[in-house]
Amino acid sequence: MPFIRFKGFTGSELEEVVPQITEQMALITHIPQERMKAERHDVQALTPSPASIEILMFQRDQEIHDRIAASMQSILEKAELPDVHIFFNILSPNLYYKKGKPLTDYRLD
Repeated sequence: MPFIRFKGFTGSELEEVVPQITEQMALITHIPQERMKAERHDVQALTPSPASIEILMFQRDQEIHDRIAASMQSILEKAELPDVHIFFNILSPNLYYKKGKPLTDYRLD
């Protein structure tokens, strides 16, 4: 379920890195890779802005967040995309709705 949003990238820049990023993130979080959602957002920057990766996911231990960011940075550097900001937007199961009901109403196995 984590959503990974890429901003400030071209499609060709992401062709190589997205499969690697989703694979590594799945390994680190123990979530099946097919549940990873990746999107490229085309934005018109009104002020100078760096390329960024926003990760929307439920809270994990800090060590997990650190490992995800370090893994992404390593992949980006190998693809010659080193100047990217990576940040997390933490979701709450109480405020995440599926079919109109909070995720806490569903059994999470």
